[in-house]
Amino acid sequence: MMNRRLSLIVCALAAAVGGASAGDWPQWRGPDHSDVSQEIGLLKTWPADGPKRVWLNENVGLGYSGFSIVDGKLFTMGAINDDDQDSEYLICLDANTGEQKWKTKVGPTLGNGWGNGPRGTPTVDGACVYAMGGTGDLICAQTEDGKQLWTASMGDLGGKAPNWGYCESVLVDGPRVVCTPGGDQGAIVAFNKDDGKVLWRSTDLTAGAQYASIIPAKINGQAQYVQLFTEILAAVSPEDGKVLWTADWPGKTAVIPTPIVKDNNIFVTSGYGVGCSLIEIDKDNKSHEVYFNKNMKNHHGGVLLLGDYVYGHSDGVGWMCLNFKTGEVKWNERGALGKGCVTCADGMLYCIDEGNGEVALVEASPNGWNEHSRFKMAPQTSRRNPRGRIWTHPVVSNGKLYLRDQDLLYCYDVKAQ
Repeated sequence: MMNRRLSLIVCALAAAVGGASAGDWPQWRGPDHSDVSQEIGLLKTWPADGPKRVWLNENVGLGYSGFSIVDGKLFTMGAINDDDQDSEYLICLDANTGEQKWKTKVGPTLGNGWGNGPRGTPTVDGACVYAMGGTGDLICAQTEDGKQLWTASMGDLGGKAPNWGYCESVLVDGPRVVCTPGGDQGAIVAFNKDDGKVLWRSTDLTAGAQYASIIPAKINGQAQYVQLFTEILAAVSPEDGKVLWTADWPGKTAVIPTPIVKDNNIFVTSGYGVGCSLIEIDKDNKSHEVYFNKNMKNHHGGVLLLGDYVYGHSDGVGWMCLNFKTGEVKWNERGALGKGCVTCADGMLYCIDEGNGEVALVEASPNGWNEHSRFKMAPQTSRRNPRGRIWTHPVVSNGKLYLRDQDLLYCYDVKAQ
């Protein structure tokens, strides 16, 4: 039995341990959940064969898990066969050398026709790291040595893994770890981050889990957690999980991109022909549709907001710049680069072609697709499922670009000299 008293002591000291730098990336979509890095002084063009590769780790296992980087440590997850048994592991690497510092078992490996293994990104909070595996096992471990402090299972909470497995990157906010088991017992749950005890369930919200991650927001001055389900966009109170407002959403098959919140507006997009919408929340917690159209149909590469414009890939029409306030297309580029995921740093978009592993450096501007450089990830894995692609989102942290193709994790130097 785990030592809950020890976990309480360790996590209580979390805020005093370590020294995260301004360039750290402690969770999915970065420090402020925007997928826009605040770093400056990065390369605006790359050599013909790409930026200098600092290291390559070939042993992080199968899966699509992303990265968190804090205090010189990189955290991710992977499915690894140890002792003839496949399990998903939470893995810590030295962010500067790629050497493994430790790995800790999370749970059984998710089996899936598009590729086995975990999907979510670990979340770092002081001396603790939290991560959910593909089958819904949640772990809290020490960042220093990977020692397990507590675990929980979405299945034990009445949750059922969606078709492509649990993909959520859990939210750590104040004293809470918040995630989405889905189901009749309450779609959203908050745990005490110190000992894993359930604080509340959103019992008046019972939708099944999908693939987006919860984001914290302050709308009309009120703190809340926003999450997207197949047929509903909803916000709950951080204090007790009560639903604050909802808005209908015509999702199909899977809703994946994390919504974007700015002021009292939420931008939502889904693939499978659905489209995008801007929802406004008034002071009475009533939702109003500002627009709905099919201009941006983002499948799973994610979108980001920079200034007044949304950037990302739209099914059928290519890479796109969309006016956040009006939903109008500013530009789209169909032929330059295939469908994929994106992040932003120092005014530049880092776009990945999921099919061939090309990485393009593109000016984040409403004036058009202005590509500065590109290179192709190499080597590429021989272990990717034939139906899988390069789906791990890029991260730029402390002057380095981190990419992944299943068991291969790459680190490139993108800082200007």
